Amino acid sequence: MTQTAPAPGTLPAPSPRRAGRVHRAWYVAAVAFVTIIGAAGFASLPGLLIEPLHEEFDWSRGTIGVAVSVNLALYGITAPFAAALMDRFGIRRVVAVALTVISGGAVATVWMTEPWQLVLCWGVLVGLGSGSMALAFAATVTGRWFTARRGLVTGILTAAGASGQLVFLPLLAWLVDRHGWRPATVTVAVAALAVVPFVWLLLRDHPADVGLAPYGGTYAPKPAPAVGAARRALRVLADAARTGPFWLLAGTFAICGASTNGLVRTHFVPAAHDHGMPVTAAAGLLAVIGVFDVVGTIASGWFTDRFESRRLLAVYYALRGVSLLFLPILLAPSVRPPLLFFIVFYGLDWVATVPPTIALCREHYGDDGAIVFGWVLASHQIGAAVVAFLGGLARDLTGSYDVVWYASGGLCAMAALMAMVIRRRPPGGAAELSGPGLADPASPGGTSQR
Repeated sequence: MTQTAPAPGTLPAPSPRRAGRVHRAWYVAAVAFVTIIGAAGFASLPGLLIEPLHEEFDWSRGTIGVAVSVNLALYGITAPFAAALMDRFGIRRVVAVALTVISGGAVATVWMTEPWQLVLCWGVLVGLGSGSMALAFAATVTGRWFTARRGLVTGILTAAGASGQLVFLPLLAWLVDRHGWRPATVTVAVAALAVVPFVWLLLRDHPADVGLAPYGGTYAPKPAPAVGAARRALRVLADAARTGPFWLLAGTFAICGASTNGLVRTHFVPAAHDHGMPVTAAAGLLAVIGVFDVVGTIASGWFTDRFESRRLLAVYYALRGVSLLFLPILLAPSVRPPLLFFIVFYGLDWVATVPPTIALCREHYGDDGAIVFGWVLASHQIGAAVVAFLGGLARDLTGSYDVVWYASGGLCAMAALMAMVIRRRPPGGAAELSGPGLADPASPGGTSQR
């Protein structure tokens, strides 16, 4: 029998075979979950470093905030290019290199003596590395390996960051309190490096690599590596920037970053310490946020499979804004029931916005949804970077974080209104982007039309 040659633009792949009792996609998702947990320590540490660095080097909180801002901004700006690089070089290579870079950058801070070294090591190196395996990693894995249950898996992988926060924060707070900030930094560097063998040996780039169809989908050959990753990422940005949903999604997600990573993750511990609360207790509360974030994000993924995403976003942002307005009157030297209620409530909402945001990117932009989400994530991190810096500056100028909490609550109300303005894409309608490679399964022939 004559074998049919592979179609142009695709690579030869193993013949399709039946999935086992447990589809391989779930094992890939499990490896991705562990990988994200291994890198989560880097997101947990900045809030614990502000006071020790201030005391040891006499650097202002604004100066330290510059390094955190650079880290957050590069994390976001790198994400869309990382999604394109994964298309070009494969998920395994990009993630393994990224973990190695962030581990090396973190270890190098042990010998720093000047603020510019903090900016270079923690801001630039850790920012670039962590951005290369940001949430675009989760979007790429779910987009390739899952057709059914995408919302649920997206929620689980997003919750992995919170799980890592739960694992690392109490340990890191104890290390900082008892042994200083350097052992804590080395700990998260080693944890990230330890994940590299799992990524290299167990992660697979595409279902066709093992002759399988995506979970809940039909078999398709593995596409050829995409060339011009940077050019593709910029082209997708140029096309998406001509559409309204992109700017609304980017705006709401910028506020999401400002009110989570930029504000609470970076400044909650020093703010609570200002009110007399021990650093270990404040870090423990952030870990509790991580516990409920896991529940809230997985539930949000389940909701995203069943309810309209833009309405979910509006509800999430509105509830978050209300909770932040109450926080200044809840902080005290000890942990009291009203503050615990805030921690639980806020934790359920922490990154619940991610599954519906990814779903809207996929809905409006088809096969380039992961790259579009990378750019939306860039806005998230830019929002976080701005507030990470302004929060420290406000504390230096006013002696309090109160104005930042109130401003963030108001921004969340604005995000809720913006989410409701995002128009719905008609069922069976074409994706927003047009051009080669922007296939839309809902349109005739899989070709996207404007």
